[in-house]
This record gives sequence, structure tokens and C-alpha cells, in this order.
Amino acid sequence: MRGIVLKDKVLMEMVGLQNFLNRSIFGFVFFAMCFAVPQRTLAREGMWIPATLASREANMKLEGLTIPVKDIYNEDGTGLNNAIVLFGRGCTGELISGKGLLLTNHHCGYGSAQRLSSTDKDYFSYGYWAMKPEEELPCQGLTVTFIRKMADVTDRVLKGLPDTLNDKTRDSIAMKRITAIEEEYRKQSGYDATVKPFYQSNQYWVILSETFSDIRLVGFPPNGIGKFGGDAENWVWPRHTGDFSIFRVYAGAGNKPANYDKANKPYESGRFFHINTSGVKEGDFTMVYGFPGTTDEYAYSGRLRQVTGIIDPIAIQARTIRLDVWNKHAAADRAVFLKYTAKNAGIANGWKKWKGELEGLELNKVMDKKIAYEKKFQKWADKQTDLPFANDLLNQFKNETGGVDTLMYMDMYNRETVMGIELVQQSALLDKALGCLRLPLSDSALADTLKKLVAGADGFYKNYDLPTDKDEFTALMTLYAAHMKGKMPVALEAIYKSFGGDIAKWADFVFAGSLAANPVLLQQLSGWKPGDSVRIQNDPAWQIWHAVSQASAEKIAPGLSRYSANLRYLNRLYLEAQMKFETEKSFYPDANLTLRLTYGKVSAMSPDKKTHYPFQTTLDDIIAVDDPQKEDFRVPEKLKDLYLKKDFGRWADNGKIPVAFIAANHTSGGNSGSPILNTRGELIGTNFDRAYEGTMSDYYFDPNRCRNISVDIRYTLFIVEKFGGAGWLLNEMEFAK
Repeated sequence: MRGIVLKDKVLMEMVGLQNFLNRSIFGFVFFAMCFAVPQRTLAREGMWIPATLASREANMKLEGLTIPVKDIYNEDGTGLNNAIVLFGRGCTGELISGKGLLLTNHHCGYGSAQRLSSTDKDYFSYGYWAMKPEEELPCQGLTVTFIRKMADVTDRVLKGLPDTLNDKTRDSIAMKRITAIEEEYRKQSGYDATVKPFYQSNQYWVILSETFSDIRLVGFPPNGIGKFGGDAENWVWPRHTGDFSIFRVYAGAGNKPANYDKANKPYESGRFFHINTSGVKEGDFTMVYGFPGTTDEYAYSGRLRQVTGIIDPIAIQARTIRLDVWNKHAAADRAVFLKYTAKNAGIANGWKKWKGELEGLELNKVMDKKIAYEKKFQKWADKQTDLPFANDLLNQFKNETGGVDTLMYMDMYNRETVMGIELVQQSALLDKALGCLRLPLSDSALADTLKKLVAGADGFYKNYDLPTDKDEFTALMTLYAAHMKGKMPVALEAIYKSFGGDIAKWADFVFAGSLAANPVLLQQLSGWKPGDSVRIQNDPAWQIWHAVSQASAEKIAPGLSRYSANLRYLNRLYLEAQMKFETEKSFYPDANLTLRLTYGKVSAMSPDKKTHYPFQTTLDDIIAVDDPQKEDFRVPEKLKDLYLKKDFGRWADNGKIPVAFIAANHTSGGNSGSPILNTRGELIGTNFDRAYEGTMSDYYFDPNRCRNISVDIRYTLFIVEKFGGAGWLLNEMEFAK
């Protein structure tokens, strides 16, 4: 798993890198240069902009591609880009019929399934399968976005702007140009238009897109299939998980985006993926087409040191505690499980990934390699006359990164412990209410504003359990107190000391006395008057939230914000210099949640050169690890019956049902749900994970250890038809001959 939202969000919030997802691209002249030189980079490494694939066509054909790259991406509506969507805010999905049928991961659809589930309709235990269109369930708040066109607008954005112009001035000028470009493309095309920076803001592309908001759940296997193996197998190969779910895109009049309406019709797409069920073998050419989230391949070693020494360790430490508390309560009460399962999956996903990331970076000695590279770079930079800024870049990096470690440490503990407690998070609503009470509003306007504010809290309490959160408070605040001695906000330390350091006693007081802990009392807030603001100021949960938020805003955020701005400036110049330094290397832009294509081959792995892992797993392997005593490894009875009867239909290969396979494609968070394609651009699987040994690929790609993991399309179809009984869906799919 997988999606973008976890580690990358932590990095963005922690360092204040508001533009973290936008950090990738470089000037037009250098871009042309990097593709004009010999391409010695391994074909398996790289996340390529679809509109530039013509420059890689010869290499892709050499690797095994048999279709023209113009079939993969083009602007006339016939490219495969029109069959791929950004699913939600951080996954990928693909159309598998001309009637809007969409395939993505189980974990990408998890949140939607949770919102539709209840103890009476437990889709995690039993799954959900629509047996006719009328049974497809609307997913409130879910969107999918198609990319219709991408165009390089670097010249228009950066014309006349010197490389060393400070980013504040540069961005001010660039943003005015970007706004004009976006407006122009919107008017001309009728699509949404967004200009995104690539290669550390040295290059810019305008992306034309179309977003649909009427999305309905069609098929969702139970956790015994879609989440089989749980956290134990997450980020691990071999995998035995049927990590898929099926949705449908609906459209309004003219086949255009529209809000949910019973009268809407399935979206009619002229481009969707044909399905190939012939299977894969070692060495087969594959492609992954989707929206990788965030990578930092060209980072300075000091930035990597912060990741390995501060960011990842603190996040792992705090989230281990949160998961222990949640898992204990979920195991004891199914209602708690249903409330926390999506949140648990999200937290556990990042936690496991970061552990693998640290191990992989250490195993590959990536820090040593970075430092050795920088020594060579410095020798080269000292001799340059056309890039006078290059020789001092590493020294500036050193000064910048070394000066914020303490701030970063404090910020991580604030966010991962205090602000990780749900009741404290919910106190932000109380703070908004306090702001409203202080505004010069009429009684009716104030009442209306507060009523709307309180109404928005319903979703929070639907998936909240107070005893669970109270235990989490005790555990996380104990960790916080142990590691923030002398660094706590003054106001918070005073509260802590008022309880004599007894955190359990503090928890009793907070959860018994906070308005945010009682949704019934919270509803009364809509009738409050300005004089009632003191009640919020005396609220024990709000006091914690306010103490940390105020201290962060005054003492931490300004320093991290300055660091973010300075780092962004240096990263831009450093990447430009690196591309001059390594003229024979094919540079690709860091991932930034824009449409990319990567390609590689089906390949088994021997990460330690001792243990050999095959490239494919089967249903036999699932049955072999079945354990009815462990929920994560409990195979559904119907699936076992199908196995015992060998009722495999047309989906078996030599008498076995294939489940998952690996290939050496360069993927990242956001690629969850991406189609994995064969040499002819036909769908053979759905990407959902990376191997534990290669999760460091966001910073360093090792072709010997980095593998993407995909559900074999034959397992998906077997589950849909034989297990789910939804074979009617196959009638609208087209299969390759």
C-alpha cells in the first residue's frame, strides 16, 4: 500500500514545504539536453512525463514495447491517458469498460467502503457486490480526474528570469504568468487547467483535466481477500492480497461531470483498457501508468540525514504506540474495528513503509553514496565558470540543514504525539468557534455560523471511540513528556506539572471535561453568545491544542518556513548544476502527483543474494497460510470451497489461480491502483505495493531490490465472477485476443 497521503504529508507539514508536491522540474534548455545525450540509465528506473515519451521510444522498443508511444499518450482523445484517473486525492484508477467501470485498489476504496459500512452492513467482513446497476452505491465526496493534455510552458513562465533570482521575486513574477496561462487554457479548452512545476521548478507544464464527482461503488471484496495478510504482509513480498475494488464513473448531460443524480448515466469513454489474461513470465516487458506521489531522488545528503535521523524514527516510534492502542481496542470490539479500520490502515501503511525505507537506505549505504557523489560534484563545481553559483551550493546546504534540526525534532513530536490524539485534533473546531464568538456578528448570523460549524463534526464522531482515544492520550503524552523535557511549550508544561506529571490523571480530567468529548454537548454550542467564549478557553482539550499550536506558530513554524524557502531555492540551483555535471545521465523529474509512466520487466528477486523469491504467488500459497485464529490470515469459507472444488473457471493457469506478481518498475505512493500493462498496452494487473527491501526508492532506486507488486488481473476476475457472483460485469469488458 501505498497511497500518497502518509509519509509525504508528514514531510510537507513538518518542514512547512507547502510546495513539496510541486518540487520537480527544470529549464527547457536543460530538458532538451538531457534527452539528447546517450541514455545509460537503467530502463527500470525513472518516472517519465507521458508527453515526452517520444524521446524514449527507441529505448522502450528495445526493452520490448510493441505499440507506438502515441497510443500511450496523445492529445486527440485516443491515448491511454484518457483511460487513467487520479482516484480521490492520492491513488490511481483505470477504466476497464466503455461504460465507466473503474478498477483501483481495495485500500484506495477503503475510506469510501467505511463510510458506507455499518454493523448491519459490514462490507469489510462480507464484501459488497452490485448485481445490477441500480445497486451501485454513491460515494459521497469521492472524485476521479482524467488528464486530457499536458503542454510545456516553461518558456512562458521563466522567460527573462535569471537562475539566481531569489524565489520570492521569481515566484511573484512566475505566478502572475501562471495565472494568465491557466485562464487562457481554460477558455480555449473548456477543461480545468493547472500549471505544475517539475525538476525543482526549473520547468513548468500546464495540465488540462476533467474531474467527475458522481462515483459509485460496484465491487469490494471482504478484508479476507482485499486486505489478506494485514500489516504483517504490507510492504512485503511474497504477497497474497487481492488488493482491488471496482467503482463506476457517472456523468450528467453531454457525458460531462455532474454532481450525484439518479438520472446520471455511466460515463461513456472511447478509451479503456482491454484485458489480457494470458499471464506473465520472467522477463516480460511491463509498464505502470499512474500518479506517483512524491520522490526526492536528487536531494542533498543533509536532507537525507534529516529523514533517517529525525523524521522517520520519530514517526515510527509514535505510530507504533498508536497502532498498539487501536489494535487492542479493535480486537475487543467489532464496532471499534469498523470505526478505526480505515484510519488504522493509513497509519500502519506509513509506519511499515518508513521502517523498510530506513533499512533499505542503510543496507544500500545511500548516505555514503550521496557524500561520495557530492565530493565529485564539488571538484567539478570549483572549476566552473558558466555556473558561478555551483561551487558554494553544498556549503549553503550544509548551513541550512544543520540549523533546523532542533526545530524539526520538536515539530515532529508535536505532530506525531499531541496532535495525533483525536480529541486534541477535534479541538481545532472549538478554536474556530471561539473565533466566531469574537466576530462582530448579529445573533442570527452567529447562530447560523455556529450551527454549520457543529454540523460538520458528524463525520468525526461516526468514526470515534472515546475510550480508545483516552488510552491513546495516555500512551502518546507519556512518550511526549519523555522526549520533550525542556522543550515543551510553556503553557503546556504548566498544565502537565499541575497534575504532578500524572498523565493518567490528566487524561481523566481532559476526557471528562472537554466539550469536544461529548457530541451532545457540542451541539449546544450553536446557541452560544459571545460571553460564552470563556467556556472554550477553559476547555481542557482546547488548552492543550492552543498551547501547542501557539508555540508552534511563534517558535517553530517561522524557522521551518525560512528553511523551506531557502531549501527550495537551493534545490532548484543544485538540480540545474547536477544536470550540467552529469551530461550522460537521463534525468527524470521527481514525482509530484502528476501523470507518469515507468517501465521494467517481470523479475524475481534475491534481495540478500541468498533467499530467492519467485515472481508470482498463487491461491495455493494463500491456502497454505490460512489461519482461522488470525483475522488477517483467515481465508473466507467460500474461497476455500472454490479452491477445494477446483472451481476456477477460465482463470486458472496450469491448474493454479495466479494471485500477485512483481516487476522492476519504479513506483511510489500514488501509484496504488495503477494499471500494469504489457507490451501492447493491455491490462495484466493492478499495482498496489512495493517490496519491503525497496521502499527506499523514493530516495534511491536499486534495480536489484526495488520491485512493484501487482494483483494479477486473472485473480481479480476470478474473485469477481466466482467469489462475488458478479459475472455480469465481465460482459462489458473487452478481452485481448
